[in-house]
Amino acid sequence: MRLAAFRRPTDEPDARFVGLVLGQGEHLRVHPFDAGADLVELLGESAEWRESRADVAAAADGLTLDEVVLLPPVYPVAMRDFLTFEAHVDGMERGHGNPGPPAEWYESPVFLFMAPHAVTGPYDDVAMPPDTERLDFELEIAAIVVRDVRNGSVEDARAAIGGYCVMNDWSARDVQGREMRLKLGPSKGKDFATTIGPWVVTADELDPYRDEDGFLDLAMSVSVNGRTVGEDRSGHMGWSFEQLVSHASRASWVKAGEVLASGTCASGALAEAWGRNGALVPPPLQVGDVVEMTIEAIGTITNRVVEREVVAAPVPPARRRTRVEA
Repeated sequence: MRLAAFRRPTDEPDARFVGLVLGQGEHLRVHPFDAGADLVELLGESAEWRESRADVAAAADGLTLDEVVLLPPVYPVAMRDFLTFEAHVDGMERGHGNPGPPAEWYESPVFLFMAPHAVTGPYDDVAMPPDTERLDFELEIAAIVVRDVRNGSVEDARAAIGGYCVMNDWSARDVQGREMRLKLGPSKGKDFATTIGPWVVTADELDPYRDEDGFLDLAMSVSVNGRTVGEDRSGHMGWSFEQLVSHASRASWVKAGEVLASGTCASGALAEAWGRNGALVPPPLQVGDVVEMTIEAIGTITNRVVEREVVAAPVPPARRRTRVEA
């Protein structure tokens, strides 16, 4: 089952509805649920109850994509982005002059917290962030958590994952690099946009795509201006999503409404190619570029990079203090 969040073009900007997505291509339709339906709550209900609600929605007329504005499927209560693709880590480390993934990468899955208020819709324009000359994309798959978990087992985590969507973790690599020299961050290198969508595919719908180890094995690809620049499979993750949720819940809460992402797949970011090539090849994203990401059995998100409409305030340097030697 595919569930989308949307509003009609004539609705108020803060309007939000949930719809059942049926069909493909020109026959795709979004069938609204009753007003007040919540996507995370729907995902958290039993499959039988959700199917009964979906039958009611499917019986009514659907809306074409031209008749709706697709919104981020969820506005996350929190977001965690992991680092699970070994080949991506290898390419990034080589860009820093290292021989490959550090030994610590293999010990446990690491993640950073993202900015949940930065999520954008699957077809929204993304404004060029300030202070960067190295705008990049990151192709990822993301899981939607629909039940609270603390110190959860892998089995607990499996029951807590309601579905999956495509994610583009936009990154200003030069800003990110400066921040991480201080062993903290990234922050402003990441918090301007994260695209998720186009809808959520329920976890049970993707069970046929699991490999012998239980990992989702979906084809992933990204193109810029119609030219494919990266391809991989989600089955190349070092940890399953269930293992990621379980790990995140160790001595901590993972809450319903959170989004947990795989991290960038192999060849899923320009910076990985820069590390392997020793040069900015392919070039960083520019205003006017269109980035399209597709994950098998889930869908496609498409975003254009546009000029900023608002001039950002300048960054004040630190106030320097006179040092007194001991």
